Amino acid sequence: MIRALSHASIGTESNERLEFLGDRVLGLIVAERLYGEFPLLNEGGLAVRLNALVRREACAKVAEAAGLAPHLIMAGAEHASGGRNKAAILAGACEGVLAALYLDGGLAAAEAFVRRYWDDAFATLSPELRDAKTALQEWAQSGVLKERVQPIYAMTERSGPDHAPKFTVQVRVPGHEPQNGEGATKRDAEQDAAARMLQRLGVWKE
Repeated sequence: MIRALSHASIGTESNERLEFLGDRVLGLIVAERLYGEFPLLNEGGLAVRLNALVRREACAKVAEAAGLAPHLIMAGAEHASGGRNKAAILAGACEGVLAALYLDGGLAAAEAFVRRYWDDAFATLSPELRDAKTALQEWAQSGVLKERVQPIYAMTERSGPDHAPKFTVQVRVPGHEPQNGEGATKRDAEQDAAARMLQRLGVWKE
C-alpha cells in the first residue's frame, strides 16, 4: 500500500507499475459488471460506458472519496505545486491501491473496493452514453446551429507503450471551442470527445 500511494516524483519506488496493473483490474471489473447489467447494449455502447467509468476524472473522484490525498507520498516540490489535488496523481494512486488490493487479497478484494466507490457512478450513467458520436452528429444537424454541419474528429496525440496505448482525439463543431477526449483506442477517444462536447454544450448532464 505504501508503494501504491508513492508518486513517481520520489524516484524508482513509485506506484507506476501498480498503476499499470490497477488500470487493467479496474477495466476487467467494470467491464464484467457492464456486461451483466446491460445485456441489450452492443460493443460500442459498452465501450463508451466503460470509458466514462474508468477514465482519469472518475478515478480521481474515487481517490478523493476514499481519502487518499493526505496519504500520498511525493517529493516536496510536487507537494508544493499542489500535487495532492492533481487529477492525474489522484487517479494513479487510485489505480495503484486497486492493484495492491488485488495482489494482496485477490479479485474479490478489488471488487469490494469498486462496489463501494463506483456504485454512484454506475447509478448515474447517462442513457445517452450508448453512442455519443451519433448524438453529437444528430445535434449538429438538427438545425440548432445556423447551418447543418458535421463534427470533425482528428487524433492529436498517441502515447503509452504499444501494448497499452492512449489516444487523444479532438472534435470540432463550427462555432464552438474544440473538445478533447481520451481512450485506449481511437474509437473510444472519439466517443469520449463527443460525450464531453455534449456535456459542455448542456445537451447531456455530467
